[in-house]
Amino acid sequence: MTMNNKSMQGKVCLVTGSSSGIGKVTARELAKMGATVVMVCRNRAKGEAVRAEIIKESSNDQVELLVADLSDLSQVRRVASEFKQKYAQLHVLIHNAGGIYGERKATPDGLEQTFTVNYLASFLLTELLLDVLKASAPARIINVSSDAHPHGKIDFADLQGAQKYNFVKAYNQAKLAQIYFTYELADRLKDADVTVNALHPGRVHSGFNGGTKGLIHVFGEVLYFLTGISEEKGAQTTLYLATSPEVERVSGKYFSDCKQIPSSTHSYDAEVRQRLWNVSEELIQQNELSQPVSER
Repeated sequence: MTMNNKSMQGKVCLVTGSSSGIGKVTARELAKMGATVVMVCRNRAKGEAVRAEIIKESSNDQVELLVADLSDLSQVRRVASEFKQKYAQLHVLIHNAGGIYGERKATPDGLEQTFTVNYLASFLLTELLLDVLKASAPARIINVSSDAHPHGKIDFADLQGAQKYNFVKAYNQAKLAQIYFTYELADRLKDADVTVNALHPGRVHSGFNGGTKGLIHVFGEVLYFLTGISEEKGAQTTLYLATSPEVERVSGKYFSDCKQIPSSTHSYDAEVRQRLWNVSEELIQQNELSQPVSER
């Protein structure tokens, strides 16, 4: 993708999971285009090192770091608050953070980690920043999903995998949830100048498989090594959706390799996506009510 080197001058972009992999490439390339880039990373030391690297490579010192573990919804709320304290505008929100976890782990909120990191944190962060996005219109929301979503099913009876956990099932479900979220939000924003799209970045050879162990981890590493694409190539569709004039008015779509393609047949089920939205709102509200008053 060829873009004017300063085509994003004056734009504020927030990228989650930007200390490594395609998130790092995305943040770096946006900085090279002149954008103000806000990185959201889990590890401060790693984030600071990557921030310094991006500033050096892009010759753009408008690169900021916010630290948050997105598996903890109280930290999602805090990072949204910190962003709003410093920035009055947000033109591009990129939900890149994600992971696959070989064993079920409960988050500090008692939720399942795969579902929270890959989906619910994005749902909440978008909700908290939506007023800034609307005020900055035209604005774009980009959800990095996966071609694993066709194999997913929203298991409302065991959404958190508490009865039976399978890491592949949990991941597929979370990535399908992202697609449902994209389509439902696009409908809700149809009268606002804010677009929302989802994408499959390709099978990227990066540290994404770090949450698995043993033979599963080895198999995943071999698979990604043999069939995976580079992080640079994996970031191209995200960058296309974030910057290209071609998709300025396009919303509620799914992309792969910088092209709009259909998502799975069942991902267009409006009844399921609306039910998932309502359940997600309930989970967020329950979590907020459980927080100490000082942290709300």
